[in-house]
Amino acid sequence: MVINENILRSAGASMMCYSPSEYIFSEGDVPTYYYQIISGEVKLNNYSEDGKEFIQNILSAGQSCGESILFIGKPYPMNAEVITECRVLRLPKAQFFDLLNQTPQLFLEISTFLSQGLYYKFIMMQNISSQHPATRIRGLMDYLKNLHGRSDAPYSFLIPFTRKQVASLTGLCVETAIRTIKGMERDKIVKIKDRKILY
Repeated sequence: MVINENILRSAGASMMCYSPSEYIFSEGDVPTYYYQIISGEVKLNNYSEDGKEFIQNILSAGQSCGESILFIGKPYPMNAEVITECRVLRLPKAQFFDLLNQTPQLFLEISTFLSQGLYYKFIMMQNISSQHPATRIRGLMDYLKNLHGRSDAPYSFLIPFTRKQVASLTGLCVETAIRTIKGMERDKIVKIKDRKILY
């Protein structure tokens, strides 16, 4: 958890409930709250002019969304779209900054979290620039396995995304992602069990 739930509540956060396909915020909105996911999943995404979705990240319980934009006060460059039933703590921007000013340790923890987000962006940019689909997908899997602190043992990490989500996160079409993952299974890089990907 980025910030302890009790700390957020004592600072004035309120619980919001969202259903799938609802937006916590939309591209172009001005940030006015700090959002922390208590349960459920949220995708940060954009849609092209022809309606094609590009997923930047998928967030779950214990993660916050859009917090970095609060520090610069510019409009959101992406949507936060709910994937599953979701409960989110929402703290007004002014109270969020008061909380950080009163708690230097918390400010340091938020800085670490923001740095992890930047690291993810750099890793993904590096992988997406590759012409090889397997390099893109393996880069995403390496990052996720490392982020969740899993061992390097083969097949010890269950990839938490669908093949469609993997495709969108890596800038591939779904068919290419499926074909590449099957090839990775043949090469014993991943194992498929009950349609789930183990890396």
